[in-house]
Order: sequence, then structure tokens, then C-alpha cells
Amino acid sequence: MTPDTAPAPLIAIVGRPNVGKSTLFNRLVGSRRSIVGDEPGITRDRIYGDLSWNGRNLRIVDTGGILPEDKELIPAEIFRQARVALDEAAAVVMVIDGRSELAAPDLELARLLLRSGKPLFLAVNKVDSPKLEAEAENFRRLGIKNLKPISAEHGLGVAELLEEILRVVPESEASPTPPEVEPPQERAEEPEVEREIKVAIIGRPNVGKSTLLNQLTGTSRAIVSPVAGTTRDAVDEIVERNGKEFRFIDTAGIRRKGKTHLMAEKLSVVMARKHLEAADVALMVIDATEGVTSSDATIAGYAHESGRSIVIVVNKWDLVTHARTDGKPPAERGIFEEQARRHIKFLNYAPIVFVSATSGKGMKELFSTLEQVAQERRKRVSTGEMNRFMQKVDFERASVPSAKRVRIKYVTQAATSPPTFIIFTDRAVKLHFSYQRFLENEIRKAFGFEGSPIWIKNRAPDRH
Repeated sequence: MTPDTAPAPLIAIVGRPNVGKSTLFNRLVGSRRSIVGDEPGITRDRIYGDLSWNGRNLRIVDTGGILPEDKELIPAEIFRQARVALDEAAAVVMVIDGRSELAAPDLELARLLLRSGKPLFLAVNKVDSPKLEAEAENFRRLGIKNLKPISAEHGLGVAELLEEILRVVPESEASPTPPEVEPPQERAEEPEVEREIKVAIIGRPNVGKSTLLNQLTGTSRAIVSPVAGTTRDAVDEIVERNGKEFRFIDTAGIRRKGKTHLMAEKLSVVMARKHLEAADVALMVIDATEGVTSSDATIAGYAHESGRSIVIVVNKWDLVTHARTDGKPPAERGIFEEQARRHIKFLNYAPIVFVSATSGKGMKELFSTLEQVAQERRKRVSTGEMNRFMQKVDFERASVPSAKRVRIKYVTQAATSPPTFIIFTDRAVKLHFSYQRFLENEIRKAFGFEGSPIWIKNRAPDRH
């Protein structure tokens, strides 16, 4: 989107927990961005998506279930997040369960939305029979004139709801590109895609991922609380810095499979790993006050196996560097880094950055490291350079059993992101892991590739 292009108008989907807001959101944007399930209160953060309908563009936001009278910490944060979405919105869709009775929270929420002065629509959801469609008229008691019975799960009535929304959204706002003007072809070109760096924030629950997202983006997009496992959806935000675009994705805290009990938690772990695999770089967040745990090592393994570049972020460092009350000296970076490297040896290529997500300390260094790691991930070494390098490598130093030794004829870099090298050997045998480890270390010494795993595959020449 260029600076002169008006943004698509925002449509906010709101309602009490478990009325089907996320199902409607997913139906509208055509993807499984929000987690959908039978447990109430699954969506907690604001989740955004884009929709094009009859040549017009809309932006949709799915909010957490609103209970205005609930004073508990997380419901209060959900309510605050929803209020932010309402302030941004050009129109609001209140979703209600058509199979349930009206309750006091429905009336309170309807009064709050009517006072906002925004164009308001009532989507009576889960209506998939003529009888329920007739009963949907009972919800007019909420005072919302624009009422539409729908079934978000089956798509019934959704098109009619969209048509009604487009009637109240000004044409000039909804169509940022005039009909007679063709969209610029450059939008689909590779350089534009390369410019965005996708960064997944991963880690155990309650290590400060959402606080880090808010600090990196300068917003309060993610709900932050001392309750472990607050984030269940993936929350993303784009930041432009030094001519580079970073898309930060705050994922749900990843637990081991046996530690997840609720269906929403199991789904969020699956989604977190899915978003990790769609990213370029993973920020592996570790709680400095707890050190590196076995769960941290498990999550780091997911990132390493996925081929993402990795930056280890030691958060809450300010809490362990203040003067100690037990008379011992404050923690030192070198000692902590040595311990971290010992626990997750396979991430020896990942830089470590010490930060305080609460105060913002270390953010400048983190951005600089992110940019460098993303650049290294896309680095390409020519075949000529690789073979000149290979002539200098002394493979006699590799600790490989004589029966497993092969003669390496030449090497070429087959791909980037992650850097992938193919080694052509004199015989078709699986390359011994010592060869791989030795060669990877030599490649790093010569060419860098900081933060990125290096994949090495071997192939015997075709003898035909």
C-alpha cells in the first residue's frame, strides 16, 4: 500500500464468548487465522484479515469475547483490546448465538455498541433452519435495526450481511483503487516480497513474548498478563525500520504435547508451529530468571528442524543484573551464554541478545541482529567460490572412520533460506555426520551464515 492509498475500511466483529465470532471471521477472510472450537473465550487478541467482495476491499478484525462487567485481569484486557478495535472500525458486527436466550451481558454490550455511533449490524448466528430464522426476530429487542440471521459455519446469510455492510461503507473508502485504474504489476514482483522479513516470536508460556511484541512494534496489540498461556492466536504486526519491513508474529506459548489439556491449547500449539514454519527468522525467547529449561531446548529443536534462522533472546535480563540481596555478584552475560550454549548445543550458530521487553533495553541491538541474520539467510555463494574454498579444506582433520570416508568432487549451493549445499561424492553413500559437522563449521568460518542452519546433502554423480 502506497502512502497515497486510503486504507480499506475496518469491520470489527464483536460479541460475547463462544457465539461464533471466529467462525464468521474465518468464513469472511477465507482462511483459518482464528482458532475455532467449542470452548468459550478462545480468541483473546485482535486478529486481522483482508477481504475483497464485488471489487471492494474490507479489513476484518476478530476480537475476544466481551464481558463488560467481568473485572478479572484477562477478560478486562480482552475488553480493552476490543475497545481499540471499535475505535478503529468503520462499522461493527455484533454476533449473537441464535440458539440461546438473551442475557443481561447481551443487553449491556448492545447498549455500549449503540452509544459508539458506528454503523452497527446484528448477526444472529447458528441459524440453519426456517424455525430458527423466524425466532431470530426476537433479538430485535436489543435495539439494533440491521439484523441478519446467519450460519457462519455453513455460510448461510453471510453474503447478504456483507452486501448490507457495503451499503453503509462509503465507496471512496472501500475502493482505494479507482475501477478504471489497473493495479500496479510491481506489487507481485519478487523484490517486494523479499523486502518483508517475517519474524516468529516463540518460546514457553509466560516468558514475555507478548511484551516483546508490544515493545518491538510500539503498540499494545497483544494482551500482556502474568497468567501463563494468555496468547492463543498468532498476533502479527508490521514495523518499518531502516527501509526494511518486519512482520512480527507473536505465537502461543509452546508446551510439550503431554502438557496440553484443553482443545484450544492443543490447537494453539499446532498453529504456533505452523506460523513458525512460515517465518524467516524465529526469536527464541528465554526467561533469564529461570535459565534454559528442557522445554526451551525442545522448542529450539522445533525451530532448528524447521530451517528457520534463529536469534536467542534472553528476556528479563534486568531482573538478574540488579544488585543481589544474597551478597552474590550480579549475573554476567558470558556465564549465562556459556550455560545456554551447553544446554542447546545444536544452536551454536544462533546469536544471543540480552533484552528487557518491559523497559525496552536491548531493542536496538535486537533489530540490528535481526536484519543481519535475515541477510545472511539469503546469502548465496557461487559454485566457483565454493570449489576454491573446498580446495583449501583439509578433510583429514574430520573425525570420520576410514570405512565411511568419501572423496568430495565438488560442491554447489542449491538454495537459500536456509542455505542448502549439495556435495557430489565419488560413491553413493550417506554422508557421515562427522563430515557434515566438519564441513558446516568450515563453511561458517569462510562465509558466515550467522543465525541460519546449514543443510548439506550429498549425491553421487550420474554414471550413465
